[in-house]
Formats: sequence, structure tokens, C-alpha cells
Amino acid sequence: MKEKLRVKVAIGADGRYVFDRKRIRKAVEELLQDKGLTGKVVLSVSVVGERKIKELRVKKLFRWKGTLFSLNLLPIGGFVSIKGENFGHREKASDDMFWDRPIWQRAVVLLSGVFGNFVLGVVLFGIVYSVMGVPTQVGKVKVVGVSEGSPAAKGGIKEGEIIKGFTKTEDVISLIGEHKGEEIVLVLEGETEDREVKVVPRVSPPEGEGSLGVLLSDTELVKLPWWQMPFKGAVVGTKEAYAWGKEIVKGLGGMLSGLVSGEGVPEDVSGPVGIYKVSARVNEMGWLASLQFMAILSMNLAVLNILPIPALDGGRLVFLGLEMVIGKKIKNRIEGWVHGVGMIFLLGLMVLITIRDIIKL
Repeated sequence: MKEKLRVKVAIGADGRYVFDRKRIRKAVEELLQDKGLTGKVVLSVSVVGERKIKELRVKKLFRWKGTLFSLNLLPIGGFVSIKGENFGHREKASDDMFWDRPIWQRAVVLLSGVFGNFVLGVVLFGIVYSVMGVPTQVGKVKVVGVSEGSPAAKGGIKEGEIIKGFTKTEDVISLIGEHKGEEIVLVLEGETEDREVKVVPRVSPPEGEGSLGVLLSDTELVKLPWWQMPFKGAVVGTKEAYAWGKEIVKGLGGMLSGLVSGEGVPEDVSGPVGIYKVSARVNEMGWLASLQFMAILSMNLAVLNILPIPALDGGRLVFLGLEMVIGKKIKNRIEGWVHGVGMIFLLGLMVLITIRDIIKL
């Protein structure tokens, strides 16, 4: 009985050539026949080496500790191409290959982008509040805005007035919510004397307005000694980043719920076109407003990337969790297919949102 002849062909890929495995297989089989090697042949063809994104690279800047830094043709954010990250073409196992590193090290790498976005948000918020002042509760509720034609405007409530008897905005909002459609009396603090106003909160206010039609605040921006401002700003920046993170999670939850239920993407969700439109308005408000907007975008990226959606960092972390549970790596082909489907879904969603943003212009 003839033994099987096992032949493995390994090709070094540098991203410049297109590989056709069928043609390579046929050429090798013909070569074996020419050499008189007949019988049962088990032939496998694999492509090894990293695909370098040379078609997008404009200029190599420098190399540091094995990492190449470069400027690229499409300067939209940044990307990292890690050795051994390609699912379809795994190289021979070695210590410097990403997918051959221990699970905890791969998890740290995947989380580093999310962590970086969060830290950037904290830093930007910190800079904003270090310059503007630190939001501090002052123990009184101030009217900072009145909607035209609202019950507050008809009752004579003016911007800048203090509502007496309350220390937190939540207490005023609670009172208004409990008495919709009923007359309530508010005492406003005046420069010389206090005055009473009678108002009736609306049961069904217009979109974007509250029942009373006022914007309230129980905090003020307080300037501290210069040497305290950076530290206080960083503390407030962390709290602000965390608060925005929660709001973004709620918003994304509503979006996914709408997609599952068939209601579609909420109107307040925007793509690149919508973000550009908003950023243009924000830039007109000054550099501090621009920094704050950048911080919010950074928090959006942090929350989005950690979601357990295929093709995102969170989706890759799910596969690491599965690998930890079952004790072996998921096949590259399967994981690559799952992430490919996730990428198609995300790109399709982005196209739909962008089209809607363009229609709104």
C-alpha cells in the first residue's frame, strides 16, 4: 500500500500580489507529476505573512520598538494593524504574534483603545472646566432659560430669578410633575422684595420643552485658586465622562431596540454628515465648546467599541471569553466570518444613517 505524500506550500504575502490557491495547487500537482511523484497526494496551500496596507500609505515616518508609524492617504482618525491579527492568514506561531499571545495580554490590547478614548474624554472635559470654572452646587435653584409662550413666560417668570424654598432642581421638577394641569404658586427672590407667581404646568408640552417651559440650574461655575483648577477640573471631567457614558449607553440601547422592533433608527442618531453639521455650529461657539464636543465624541467611541458587536473590540473580547471557557481558540475562519458579517451590518447601518442625514440638509 502506497503511503500518502503530504505536501504543504507556504507563501510569504506582502500585500502586493493576489493569490489564487486553485492555480497554485494545480501548478504544484503538475510539478509533482513531472518529477514522477504519483499516487495519493495530500496538498495544502496556505498564505503566511502580514498584509501591509501599502495602497493607503503615503509616507513612512519612523519605526519605534518594532512599530511603524506612517501618514496615510485617508487621514480619518487612526488605525493599528497588529502582526498576526489577520484571521484568514495565520503565520507560524511565535511570541510576537498577536493571536498567539496569552488571553489576558490580548484582552489588554483590545481594551487599550476603549481606555484611551475614555482618558481623552476625561482630559478634554478637565481642560474645559479648568478654564471655565468647576460646577458647584450653590444651594439654590436659578432660572437660566424661559421658553416663549410657555406658562412660565405668561406668569412673568424671568431668566436669572431664584425660586425660593428649593435647593435642588429635582425638587422643583418633582413639584411641577405632580401638579400638571393644576395651579401652583412659586415664590421668586427679588432684589428688594420677593414676589409670588401663579402658573399652571402643561399636561402635554411641546417637544423639547418641559411642562412649565423653564430651564433650571442649581449649580454655578466657580473659579478656584489656579493651582487647584487642574485637579478639580480632572475630577469633574471624570464625573462628566462617566455621566455621558451612561447617557450614550441608554441612547444606543434605544437605537438597538428600535432596530429589533422595526421602528428604525431614532431621529436623533447621526452619522458623519450629521456630526459634521453639528461640529460646524459648535465651532462658532468657541474653542471651549469644541473641546467639549470632542470629549463627547471620544466617549461615544469608547462606549461603541466596547459593545459586544462583531467587528468591534467588544465583539473580539466575547471570543476571548469563549476561548477561556472552552479552553481552546475558536477557528480563525469562523471568527473571521462572524466579524465580517458584523462589519457588513455596521457599514450598512452607517450608509442608511448617512443617507438620512443628507436628506435632512
